[in-house]
Amino acid sequence: MRVVVAPDKFKGSLTAAQVAARVAAGLARAVPGVEVVQVPVADGGDGTLEAALSAGYRRVPVRAEGPTGEPVDTAYAERDGVAVIELADVSGLRRLPGGRLDARAASSYGTGQVIRAALDAGCRRIVLGIGGSACTDGGAGLVQALGGRLADAGGAEVGRGGAALAAVRSLDLSARHRALAEAEVVVASDVDNPLLGPRGAAAVYGPQKGASPADVAELDASLARWADAVNRATGTDAAGTPGAGAAGGVGFAALAVLGARLQPGIDLVLDLVRFREALPGARLVICGEGSLDAQTLHGKAPAGVAAAARAAGVPVVAVAGRSLLAPAELESAGILAAYALTDLEPDLTRCMTEAGPLLERLAERVASDWVTDDARR
Repeated sequence: MRVVVAPDKFKGSLTAAQVAARVAAGLARAVPGVEVVQVPVADGGDGTLEAALSAGYRRVPVRAEGPTGEPVDTAYAERDGVAVIELADVSGLRRLPGGRLDARAASSYGTGQVIRAALDAGCRRIVLGIGGSACTDGGAGLVQALGGRLADAGGAEVGRGGAALAAVRSLDLSARHRALAEAEVVVASDVDNPLLGPRGAAAVYGPQKGASPADVAELDASLARWADAVNRATGTDAAGTPGAGAAGGVGFAALAVLGARLQPGIDLVLDLVRFREALPGARLVICGEGSLDAQTLHGKAPAGVAAAARAAGVPVVAVAGRSLLAPAELESAGILAAYALTDLEPDLTRCMTEAGPLLERLAERVASDWVTDDARR
């Protein structure tokens, strides 16, 4: 008997790999001899790099520039010439020194440095997860790290960050990394926002990164200047493309300058970790995340896992820190039942601090309901 465990992280308490391991331990205790296949997943944001490494990709360390210029030790995951890069691990909010937000100055330059390192190492398929960004620079920093030169009206090079783009008048791509001409770039993103305007990168996501109303207006105007420069340099007008506003506009630069294509994050990750290959012969799939809520139904990891399992005819249940979804909502996502830590422990703080042991107990309940001989009858 085989059970596939494919959870996302429980944010603030356990990584996806830790969740999978705890669930596997509980299942094994309840059903000795059960075969548990652990496939930690992510939705293209935080945890994407770890999911690839858990699936057997090789970790390649890189020293790069953090969102506000400080050096950070990051990595990409590599297998068979495919590089998986997580923007959040180099240019993300969690890389801000002391957690200090800086929407005007934060840059995606370091992410470009990691892409450059992967290209230099011979990788020709770049998979970029862009959730969790700290910057609103339209991907300009990323382009600079890959050889693009941004200049002001006097020909001087423009500095880092979204606010600095107010001065940009031209983009020179003559020194762009040569390997980009033959590389395939795929961006994992579930965001459909354009680059500019009331649904754009600055207006929608800038406040989450510390932008005041005045900053939002400034950043939107700066991004418009950047979009004009990119359009003149490439002949590509991607500012209005759905997804261009992802990660503070990194989606825009990826589309217009790198020739990338966008793909839903969880679908891309499921392909990377070869989730579907684990399904034949499985009795059950267990998905999960910290909070099952309305967002889960719109492209988050559990919904993607459930859709793929349902297509293969394998029943799916979920584990979570808490579940705010009604049975009908779970069913609409292809999830037959949800098991929450709050079912065992109503104190949310203890659910966070004792998530591991509670998950093992929860997995025993899942086994009793779905995996044991009695359950199968």
